[in-house]
Formats: sequence, structure tokens, C-alpha cells
Amino acid sequence: MHTDVQRRGLMLVLSSPSGAGKSTIAKTMLASHDDLTMSVSATTRPMRSGEVDGEDYLFIDCDQFDEMVDAGEFLECATVFENLYGTPRGPVEAALKAGRDVLFDVDWQGNQKLRENGIDDLVSIFILPPSIDELERRLHSRAQDSEEVVAKRMLEATSEMSHWAEFDYIIINHDRQESVSQVETILAAERLKRRRQTGLNDFLRTMDVGQ
Repeated sequence: MHTDVQRRGLMLVLSSPSGAGKSTIAKTMLASHDDLTMSVSATTRPMRSGEVDGEDYLFIDCDQFDEMVDAGEFLECATVFENLYGTPRGPVEAALKAGRDVLFDVDWQGNQKLRENGIDDLVSIFILPPSIDELERRLHSRAQDSEEVVAKRMLEATSEMSHWAEFDYIIINHDRQESVSQVETILAAERLKRRRQTGLNDFLRTMDVGQ
């Protein structure tokens, strides 16, 4: 039987152009890790069919969003496709302190602002599609957006992918399971970093190892 060393949680960012597969990867990771929790963003966009308020997003109006901004309740917030999105600060900070990792599904703007607020805790991964043609095919296959919206998302994808160098890790999503495996490897390595293992001093004292 081994002794677990107390550690501080990390903020695991998954970002990609819409349709590149980050949401599917995120759901797979959450299903296989009890100690990984999803950050639920607040948004002013309309709820889509099948979404649950408080689970997929916190659906609020613009006035509520502005009040939270003024109160400093967001770790980051941004405008995406004319809608407002933000990450509530309280639940994230509580999870990190308790040693739980928090998964974020945000765009490059969100990643930039999270990095400003959580440098030591942040691990960021950018997911690229295998090709532009495959990205367009995936967007069309979702059948949730109009042709106009798909065209707009394709234009936005080029801009988003130009920010790849701002991330710690890059994954090209040829195959979902392979991409999940790569994220698993990154998570395992980052959890073992010395600065995150806050209980190491106490553990080493039990072994009479000098500091």
C-alpha cells in the first residue's frame, strides 16, 4: 500500500477551433478521472437542445454577466461569436486547493487570461484538426449550425490556429483515442511536478530526509 502525497490541483486547458474535437476529448477524460472536474462557464448565449443549465453552462443574461465582471467573480471572460463567456473564480480556486484538477474548454482568448491569473497552476493544450477539409466536414456533420454559421466558424478557425504557439502542448487530432492518450500522458507528468506536490516536505520528514 502506497502513501499519496498531498498536491495542489492544476488547471488543464483544452482549446481548439470549433469542430476540432476538444469537447469529445474532454468528455472522455472526465469519464475516466474521478479527480478531474469540469469548469462550468457562464454564458449569455441561448441554450441549445440537450444542454442543461448548471452542467453544460451557467446561462445568464447580459446584466447578470456585467454584475459578475464588476464584482471580480471571473478568472477570465471574453466575447465569442457575439456572446459573452466567463469562468467563475470561486469553484475553481476551491477545487485546486482541495487537490482536484479542473478542466477548461476555452478559446485562445480564455487561455491568455487564465494564464495571467493562474501561471503556476495552468497547463494548456491546443488541439489541431488533421486538415482544414476535415475540420469543415466535422462542422457540417454536426448539423446544429446553419451554412452561414459554419462559414463564419471556418473563417474564425484560421485566426484561432494562428495562436498555437501560446500553448504548452500541441496535439493533432487524427484519432480520438490516440489524442486522449496523449492528454493522459501530459496530465500524469504535470501532476508529478515538484511544485505541485505540496505534501512532499511532510512525506520526506517521515523518512528522516533533511530539507
